[in-house]
Amino acid sequence: MLRVRATSAGVAPAAGAAVLLALAACSGPSRPAASPEASAAPATTLAPSAPSGPRLYVTNERSGDLSVIDLGSKTVVANVPLGKRPRGVRVSPDGTVLYVALSGSPFAPPGVDEKTLPPPDRSADGIGVVDVGTLKLLRVMPVGTDPEQLALSKDGRRLFVSNEDAATVSVVDAADARIVATVKVGGEPEGVEVSPDGSVVYATSEEDGLVFAIDSARSILLHKFPTPPRPRSVAFLPDGTRAYVTCENGHAVAVVDAKKHTPLRTIALTFENARPMGIVAAPDGRFVYVTTGRGGKVVVIDTATDKAVAEIEVGPRPWGIGISRDGNTLYTANGPSNDVSIVDVVSRAVTARIKVGDSPWGVALGH
Repeated sequence: MLRVRATSAGVAPAAGAAVLLALAACSGPSRPAASPEASAAPATTLAPSAPSGPRLYVTNERSGDLSVIDLGSKTVVANVPLGKRPRGVRVSPDGTVLYVALSGSPFAPPGVDEKTLPPPDRSADGIGVVDVGTLKLLRVMPVGTDPEQLALSKDGRRLFVSNEDAATVSVVDAADARIVATVKVGGEPEGVEVSPDGSVVYATSEEDGLVFAIDSARSILLHKFPTPPRPRSVAFLPDGTRAYVTCENGHAVAVVDAKKHTPLRTIALTFENARPMGIVAAPDGRFVYVTTGRGGKVVVIDTATDKAVAEIEVGPRPWGIGISRDGNTLYTANGPSNDVSIVDVVSRAVTARIKVGDSPWGVALGH
């Protein structure tokens, strides 16, 4: 099983506050496990300065930390040590808490004999909970083994976590830090995403080439459907009618009827080394944007025609991708170059690249 990606993923404001109160009441100490990778990360969190713009949160898989970028000044204003292999990252709906997937599974780049690898450190597995105000890691919630990505319910009360080694999706009560259900899915689940109306969760299975549709309220499987090989990430259109699934080894993006949970068509990406990885939809739903890993580009797909209409060179092996709330700016995590690209959507050009930690993986835009 491949354990490392070829790295370069109506709300009551009280929801986040309830999580913080519940976490503060928990008796055990935080348990972010130190790792050789994490030891290279900055040892001290910088004092958060008054932001001059929104903040972008970037997980760095190898250095085991979180880079906090002030987008007004385009500078890293803090580095937050987290633990082993931080990957998927989400901001709570009220903007007060960050959730980060941490994993003690060893790195296994392509071509490595897994029999030669050390055993996984399961004490390092969990979801790190970071207070946005203080930029402190509050604790690590147990959520099952080898979490890679996560999504949040619309009210922020539940987390849906892909457990890569276990072929499951864990449903977690955010306030109680308690697994309330486990849904069996296909091998090597990775991407998880909640539909705009909050009723359904899609989870990709890299190994089986399937997407699983899960009822978010009842935590039961509704349907599963095939995609081209190695589906990675999912983006729903804002109106919830369609979903787009990146398929790395299929060199394609699958278009899905998100009401019937059935494939509609496939968009082939034909340029050299195109490996669709991360994906995000524009706020108005007009375009979706796809990172392509070793292809080094973001592909722009027009959702009116489901055709690729542009390619933007962003940096080596872009993975995680985010978009501003006005839809005018993209952000990509470029693993090998240890930086984040800022892309102007109108000109379709990179306007800045910002150095972060070692092997940036996921990005999330703050409130």
